[in-house]
Amino acid sequence: MSASRKFAASLFFGLSLPLLAFAQSPAATNARTELRDGWKLQSSCKVSATGAKISLSGFDISGWHGTIVPSTVVAALVADNTYPDPYFGDNLRTLPGMDYPAGKMFSGRAMPKDSPFRCSWWYRTEFPTPPDAATGRHVWLNFGGINNRANIWLNGKRIADSREVAGAYRTYEFDITPLLTHDGPNALAVDTIAQTEKDLGINWVDWNPTPPDKDMGLWRGVWLRETGPVEIRSPLVTTHFANASLAEADLTVEAELYNAGDAQVSATLQADLEGHNIQQDVTLAAGETRTVRFSPETFAELRVQNPELWWPHQMGPAALHQLHLDLSIQGTLSDHAVARYGIREITSEVDPQGHLLFRVNGKRILIRGGGWAPDMLERESPERLRTQFQYLRDLNLNAVRLEGQIESDPFFDLADEQGMLVLAGWTCCDYWMKWSDWKPSDQEIAVASERSQIERLRIHPSMLAWLNGSDEPPPAVVERAYLAVLKDLDWPNPVVSSASENITPITGKSGVKMRGPYDYTPPDFWLADMSRSGGAYGFATEIGTGGAIPPLSSLEKMLPAEHIKPGDPVWNFHAGEERFSNLQHFDDAMKAIYGPPADLADYERKAQAMAYDSERAMFESYSRNKYNSTGVIQWMLNNAWPSLLWHLWDYYLQPAGGYYGVKKACEPLHVMYSYDDRSVEVVNSTYQPGLSLSVTAKLFDSSLHERFSVTVPIDVPADAVTKAGAFPERAFEPASPIYFIDLVLKDPFGKILSTNFYWLSATKNVYDWSAEDNDAFTPVKSYEDLRQLGTLPSVGTIDSILLIEEVAGQWQVHARLRNSSDHVALQIHMEVSAENQHAEKPHLLWDDDYFSLLPGESRDVTAPISDPRSMIHNKLIVSGWNVEPTVIPQQSVGLGRISDFPSH
Repeated sequence: MSASRKFAASLFFGLSLPLLAFAQSPAATNARTELRDGWKLQSSCKVSATGAKISLSGFDISGWHGTIVPSTVVAALVADNTYPDPYFGDNLRTLPGMDYPAGKMFSGRAMPKDSPFRCSWWYRTEFPTPPDAATGRHVWLNFGGINNRANIWLNGKRIADSREVAGAYRTYEFDITPLLTHDGPNALAVDTIAQTEKDLGINWVDWNPTPPDKDMGLWRGVWLRETGPVEIRSPLVTTHFANASLAEADLTVEAELYNAGDAQVSATLQADLEGHNIQQDVTLAAGETRTVRFSPETFAELRVQNPELWWPHQMGPAALHQLHLDLSIQGTLSDHAVARYGIREITSEVDPQGHLLFRVNGKRILIRGGGWAPDMLERESPERLRTQFQYLRDLNLNAVRLEGQIESDPFFDLADEQGMLVLAGWTCCDYWMKWSDWKPSDQEIAVASERSQIERLRIHPSMLAWLNGSDEPPPAVVERAYLAVLKDLDWPNPVVSSASENITPITGKSGVKMRGPYDYTPPDFWLADMSRSGGAYGFATEIGTGGAIPPLSSLEKMLPAEHIKPGDPVWNFHAGEERFSNLQHFDDAMKAIYGPPADLADYERKAQAMAYDSERAMFESYSRNKYNSTGVIQWMLNNAWPSLLWHLWDYYLQPAGGYYGVKKACEPLHVMYSYDDRSVEVVNSTYQPGLSLSVTAKLFDSSLHERFSVTVPIDVPADAVTKAGAFPERAFEPASPIYFIDLVLKDPFGKILSTNFYWLSATKNVYDWSAEDNDAFTPVKSYEDLRQLGTLPSVGTIDSILLIEEVAGQWQVHARLRNSSDHVALQIHMEVSAENQHAEKPHLLWDDDYFSLLPGESRDVTAPISDPRSMIHNKLIVSGWNVEPTVIPQQSVGLGRISDFPSH
């Protein structure tokens, strides 16, 4: 913190802050002691003692709740069974303080008068004094995030109050050295206060309920660090390439140094970049903060020849490097920091069509991603996080968007490792966007929040861009303040004013759009609308197809049996809020297109077909139109709690139709049908050309009579789209109620690279482009008619064989399926079913699912599995639109080589 920054902070809070400082990035340092276990929690309404007493060793905490940190208050009360599982049925409604109207956003409402969370809640723990503290080392107490305000006490002394500690997204660091005791444990007590409707806190908007405590408490970690008089904060390595060859990278290294002592010091900062050692001397006055830089102009070692680069997923490997920083005073180490970085440069431009285009290391990239939701109670799970990043890569997506809800350090570490780009920024539709109501202190908190987040995020190569607003850009005075923070902290990536297309007087056009739709959308919409709404042009920051019904196994986990029925009040409770508080639009579309569902199984079958068809079409259309389309962010990837809409995998991490529709669309080499001109295209999402390929395209009518068939050779340049041809109009005459299209892409040796199967209606969707509410719902006047699919003849059971095999040291489940009937087998689905409720049920990510087979056609599908024994007490069920469920019995599950697997 510079002298001017510290002065501004003290003016704002009205008092000097000798212990308060901005926190460094926790991911960038070592010598860190987590204060995770052994915490106690209690409502201040049940504790009469003051903070001075509570923060003394030996204070009586009998009757307090036990918890870990990080944990919100409600998360802790659920963990110790004070409250029931708030995710099941309408249990959330039974929690105290949850009497706000169903389907209405709680974030913008006052806490009910009878809510137990109108009271503050105490967090308390004890910890030993680090041994080195007695030798003159400084001990720093760090908070990664407190929602929303807090009074902090240590050993009977208050070190910060709720005027100083305000804002969910700020981080805090305190020099607690003078307050430590050396004859017993130290007692830390934090009095946390929930956000009001006029606080810059953690807000859930229309995509999720808000828990009754509004996620109050220590929602990010608490830890200790030890340093000498001078500490290192927020290391950064930035990259610039002199030319497009990428043969030489100019690196700049910097870090912020803070002299916590009361005397001037002369120090040496040494940087080690994997064997390249550089150093410089610096003199710091007492209390001074200074940014120290190593530039390639001064240090030739920072001009790296033939560097190993960091690339996003599908572009190349995500190579990571390590920076070590040592700060020494007269030969004695004062602080040491370690930071991972990537050698990469991200730039952006608004192209002549007004669309935002990103480049990574000079190469264009079509952004394909989704909106991320953390757990509603902000609970952290490393295993769950890893699984979801596995899904992202399996889908061949390359980006995640965070709207508010700025994630934990492990999230960004995984994004770095997995090559997943991140767009992060502030939220919409709550106090973060009610700038006209802001007091001067609110802007101070917002700016401090931006500083805290940028300081910890700027080192991560996964960071694609920062958005200073969501549905609207901030007003000029706020945008200028945000931009000043980004400039001061040398933010190395693009900045976008908001996720909307609104123009600002400061930064001009954003180059993005946020026009929806957000609910069910027919597959031909994306290419029918090329100028008005969410069609496949430009950069759509949030867009989606609404209803996403989980598989029955997940519905049974989230709803009581008597409420597993569409339209039930408890069913609707697991939809969204406001205009998305039920699935009426989705259900109406289903009835019009596929016919009214006969029962829950029929509803499930039709829902998965709708999700697959619409999601596939959206991503296919944006891919086909690159780079007239430059980015698409699916709203959303996942859910914060069990939900019936806006996800590609459900809360229980079960993929379904929408997941596999996106996976099909985002194949590295992909053959697709275009609804607008009946053409067949090959999309190459790799950065290598696809040469000497061939495309076979077939058209069938509803009786499976072949209307058209052709095989054509095709070459596809790197990161490009090539048209293979188009179905002739005559092939669709005489008219058939429905048509089927089968596409196959092969390499020069006949290996199948991509398959795709479509079902089309002779009746077209009719749109009303004058409809005013295009941002939420697709303006459909009348839907296509696919009801004849309900009369498809049954194919009976699918011939199937299952093998569990080891390939290149990795276990996988391998299934071979064959349609031996004379009819098409539509939307074939593979699902693991546990033989009993205690059996472990693995999540199998098939290389293809919800696929279709023509008569006599076979398909091999595989899925990785970490432990083959997990299949012993499970069975695999094969079902489909017109397929009788088939159970592959346990005795046909064996361990062997693929050569032992019989073929049809």
